[in-house]
Amino acid sequence: MTPPFRSVRRQRGVTLFGLMFWAILIGMIALVALKVLPTVNEYLTIKRAVEKVATSGASTVPEVRAAFDKQKEIDYSISSISGKDLEITKNNDKLVVSFAYDKEIELMGPVYLLVKYQGQSK
Repeated sequence: MTPPFRSVRRQRGVTLFGLMFWAILIGMIALVALKVLPTVNEYLTIKRAVEKVATSGASTVPEVRAAFDKQKEIDYSISSISGKDLEITKNNDKLVVSFAYDKEIELMGPVYLLVKYQGQSK
């Protein structure tokens, strides 16, 4: 005959330590995302400005740099580069404007994240 004990089932669920681990992990990912997203937005804005300048009809290097600086004044979110940081070349009678810059993002205390951005007009 079987003893009159109840069958012991394994309990399921998240422990307090498991919950704290996942909360800390999700919090760290959210912190990095919130600090990186503005720099990605700035990169996309710079890329749009470079495309606009490359197709604007400016033919000399000073004209292209002046057009980018004017675009930078219009769009206040560009702060990482200026017209003098652009590399301007011609490829098959087509103006190619390229740029590259590094962005350091402070995460907490002495911990930084380095993101390298680069792009060029089509």
